[in-house]
Amino acid sequence: MGYFGIPLKPSTTLIFSIAFGIASDGTIYFLTKYKEEILNGKTIGEAVTETIRYTGISMFYTAIILFFGFGIFIASGFKGTVFLGLLVSVTLLIGMISNLILLPSFLMTLDKRQARKAIDKPAA
Repeated sequence: MGYFGIPLKPSTTLIFSIAFGIASDGTIYFLTKYKEEILNGKTIGEAVTETIRYTGISMFYTAIILFFGFGIFIASGFKGTVFLGLLVSVTLLIGMISNLILLPSFLMTLDKRQARKAIDKPAA
């Protein structure tokens, strides 16, 4: 908000909370599909790959559609609507990037930890 010169007011805080809720919806879809793949007996790496294959594409399209849908508000003459469009669009774009890059990376670190535990575990 500071980068775009948007003042911190109750209305912009409300806008951010709505945008953050929409963006976190993708995280829930991703983790739900990931859990389903893990319960089917796949390794963490395979589960992440399948999850990106099935939910990643829909998350991408949904975020892009919402990005441009809210981005059209930037053309408004009313500053409140411009801020709404800018904040929601940027939040959704960053949320999508985080869900498709950071979240799988974090899950893959779990795979490395499990492999390390298996190596460190003495054979009985």
